Amino acid sequence: MSTSFEKYQKRRLQSSYISVILSIAFVLFLLGLFGLLVLNTKKVSDYFKEQASITIFLKDDVDKQTVKNLQTVLKSEDYTKSITYVSKEEAAELAKKDNGEDFMDFLGYNPLKNSIDLYLKADFVSPEKMSEIESQLIKKEAVFEISYDKSLIAILTKNVKRISLWVLIFSSIFTLIAMILINNSIRLSVYSKRFTIKTMQMVGATKRFIRRPFVLNSIKLGAIGSLLAVAALAVAIYYMNDNFPEFGFLENTTLLAILFGGVFLLGIIITWLSAFFATQRFLNLRTDQLYY
Repeated sequence: MSTSFEKYQKRRLQSSYISVILSIAFVLFLLGLFGLLVLNTKKVSDYFKEQASITIFLKDDVDKQTVKNLQTVLKSEDYTKSITYVSKEEAAELAKKDNGEDFMDFLGYNPLKNSIDLYLKADFVSPEKMSEIESQLIKKEAVFEISYDKSLIAILTKNVKRISLWVLIFSSIFTLIAMILINNSIRLSVYSKRFTIKTMQMVGATKRFIRRPFVLNSIKLGAIGSLLAVAALAVAIYYMNDNFPEFGFLENTTLLAILFGGVFLLGIIITWLSAFFATQRFLNLRTDQLYY
């Protein structure tokens, strides 16, 4: 009978530990994803910014050498990410695909112009800087006209700043929530042993002696949960990098090491503090207060 009861208690204890570990792992995994988002907010915003382009329409009477010289100058500029030359024939084919009909059949000639699509580095994608670039380019001998979506650039710049702010706010809130959830899991684990704590205290054990095994056990649970979270986070990052290689999630190994280390240490620190204060609370309660 005693053996059966001991087995039941052991299974119950193991189940409690598994529940705490999984809770810690899940919360830290979500926190790690938010951390990854914070670390890559600029990279993601830069990616979208660099999809915007300035179209430089060229004069019809410009010779090929002048166009090549212009391309060479553009490639050497600090603001240039890349350039693409689009001939008037290529532009006509693209228009035909987009509209589903050949407009040259009606006009009898190609009214489009040769052009260069200029893609800027993210730091130069803003209404003010793009306006300055436009002013410089329009003075070039080969340039007929400059075109880009000014309203889109303004909206993009405004929304990128707004999104970055909200990501930071939500990450801070979620970090607080994560700490509360892990703290509650550890407190419940310690709560189930409150009578054991009080019994040890009544037979003369010091608070430090009683507290030590609970703190060490919680740190061990936190370490296991943190390792599970880091492993799951590594799998998630690999999957995201495989499906969205343009964001380069695996490029900066230093930031990833900081992220993984931060998640692991946070799990250890939170469980340590939670166990310390939870145990301290029950050590300070009277025996009759343990039932409430």
